[in-house]
Amino acid sequence: MKLYSLITVVIFSLFMKDSGHIESKVYSFSDTPLQKTETGGKRQIIDGSTFHMENFEIHATTLNPGLAPHGSQVHTDEEEIIVVKEGKLKITIENESKILGPESAALILPCDEHALENAADVPTTYFIVKYKSRQPINMDRGKANGGSMLIDFNDITFIPHDKGGIRRYFDRKTPLSERIEMHVTTLNPNIKSHEPHTHEPAEIVLMMDGTTEMEIGEGIYPGKPGDIYFLGSDIPHAIRNTGSEPCMYMAFQWE
Repeated sequence: MKLYSLITVVIFSLFMKDSGHIESKVYSFSDTPLQKTETGGKRQIIDGSTFHMENFEIHATTLNPGLAPHGSQVHTDEEEIIVVKEGKLKITIENESKILGPESAALILPCDEHALENAADVPTTYFIVKYKSRQPINMDRGKANGGSMLIDFNDITFIPHDKGGIRRYFDRKTPLSERIEMHVTTLNPNIKSHEPHTHEPAEIVLMMDGTTEMEIGEGIYPGKPGDIYFLGSDIPHAIRNTGSEPCMYMAFQWE
């Protein structure tokens, strides 16, 4: 490669990491305004782009009992991850349905018809993570690695370790990702998960139980249940449990 071409690639890569992206920080669930809807409400928590994703958004929907946010849908160029915060959510993907409770999740691949419905007699709240890759879609890669998934928290094995434990949801390829990995960590009181480290894939940490603080670059950000830490590509970060009881958080990264 000629020198000027190499310099152009380097400058473009730096520009892509620094321009127009989602800020690495904590995004508060409770401080995000609730927009009333006919079926309940919606909080738009994150909306922007990342190094690997052209569009990336996270919103939280609250459904009143027995209601659905809309009819069946099909997205041709986006993937979705759904995480139940509270209540019970019936999720149907193609011909398979499951009623999922808190900490359960679904991965919905492009072109799969899906529908949601509150299956509880109280309001149900869930997060939707929706994204579109900067790379061309590869449907064969997604199908070869398992297709869409419905994951019940109660079916996932807890693996203990010296700092708490982990539940592994998946680590796989999808039509829009060379690799996407998702897990739930339980962290013992008053300790760090690790010292600050970096990785090229961006990462989301969703607080599920307890209180924490995340070291992100030069800043320290507190987090409580429902809050979301966004950690951009190559940003130093480390999380610490600030409570007197174990905390629990969901983390995923993609590339």
